[in-house]
Amino acid sequence: MVDVADKLAYFQAITGLEDPDLCTEILQAHGWDLELAISSFTSSTQPSASSTVSDSDPPDSLARTDSGSASASASASGPITAPAPGLAWRLVTLPISVISGSLGLISGAVGLGLWAAGGVLSYSLGMIGLGSGQGGEASAGLVSVSAAASEAMDFVAAFEREYGTRGPNFVAEGFMDALQRSRNAFKLLFVYLHSPDHPDSPVFCERTLCSEALAAFVNENFVAWGGSIRASEGFKMSNSLKASRFPFCAVVMPATNQRIALLQQVEGPKSPEEMLTILQRVLEESAPVLVAARLDAEERRNNMRLREEQDAAYRAALEADQARERQRREEQERLEREAAEAERKRKEEEEARERAAREAAEKEAARARMRQEKALSLGDEPEKGPNITQVLVRFPTGERKERRFHSTAPIQAVYDYVDSLGCLEVEDYNLVSNFPRVTYGTEKRSLTLKEAGLHPQASLFVELN
Repeated sequence: MVDVADKLAYFQAITGLEDPDLCTEILQAHGWDLELAISSFTSSTQPSASSTVSDSDPPDSLARTDSGSASASASASGPITAPAPGLAWRLVTLPISVISGSLGLISGAVGLGLWAAGGVLSYSLGMIGLGSGQGGEASAGLVSVSAAASEAMDFVAAFEREYGTRGPNFVAEGFMDALQRSRNAFKLLFVYLHSPDHPDSPVFCERTLCSEALAAFVNENFVAWGGSIRASEGFKMSNSLKASRFPFCAVVMPATNQRIALLQQVEGPKSPEEMLTILQRVLEESAPVLVAARLDAEERRNNMRLREEQDAAYRAALEADQARERQRREEQERLEREAAEAERKRKEEEEARERAAREAAEKEAARARMRQEKALSLGDEPEKGPNITQVLVRFPTGERKERRFHSTAPIQAVYDYVDSLGCLEVEDYNLVSNFPRVTYGTEKRSLTLKEAGLHPQASLFVELN
């Protein structure tokens, strides 16, 4: 249930009154019945039909209602040719329940807004004295109501079952959605309120509404909406349009706030020719407004399309500039990365060369120390004698070296001798004799030359591992 604060806010939004105290007094006077208060307020602020026409206008120009009596006279004197008054002869305030449907009151102000931007319809209504005086804003999106749409679909289905599909193409949606559809299509809304119990309804539907000429004219130039007065929305619309006789037809268009402009209403049975004459006259009178609204909308669409194209071109240019700047930045970053990577590699290579040179120097120094130490460990070469062994060493390069050793010296002494010469760049090698072939590896290095059978002389060659 809508509370007092919400009702006050809705009433202010819809009526345009800003004084909360005044709004509260009006609502209290109507027992906080929001719909009754709004209806009373709009009725009191709405000028009468007689005030919209000057005293010089002919009296019959006020009668935009084609009743049954007019039909009777028309049948005798030909089609109705009543002079046309201004664009709209009455503004109709819709019930809140029609606007909001069965979902309850809509949050915020829900109105029909202005049909054409720039106030084409508002200006036209103001010229004939029917302006709302509220300065209403363009409405929010109209609400699609499932209950109203269900009633409309039921009406369309029942009408087609009873009279076939030769009649107007009634839209199977609620009144507000149909009104929105007419606004979007820049067409007037043809309204038919059906009274199933009225004796003239079947004949009117079968002979007039289902007339091929009338149905084609309505389908081409109007959006058609129908409702049964037995249904909720049809009954409310019959009250709003003050339908007193049936069959009842009306032509309406969106106005301002929660109002619609009633351009024509037809009460009582009519022939297809009479209906065509009436609808043609209304269409001719409203054509300037519809054309102006359509042209204005087209101009706005063109302007919007031009702005969108300009915006798209600007965005494309901006994106191209950003892409070029991004590409330039990426290229600069790539060059900086490559330069940094090249500098890193150069430093690494330089460090590697320095490290290799340092290691080589250290290794060479270690070998030199090792050769010196081993040369010192060998002592002086002994003189020839019976306990002296002559050893010949051949290197892989073909070089030969000879030295005398004590026969009691270990084979390791020969290894030390080879190492002290510095003829080898490797440390992993073995001394091998040819006849017989014997490898004097690690396990035999502790043997003396005599024990190894190398005394009094031996010929060994260096075999690299």
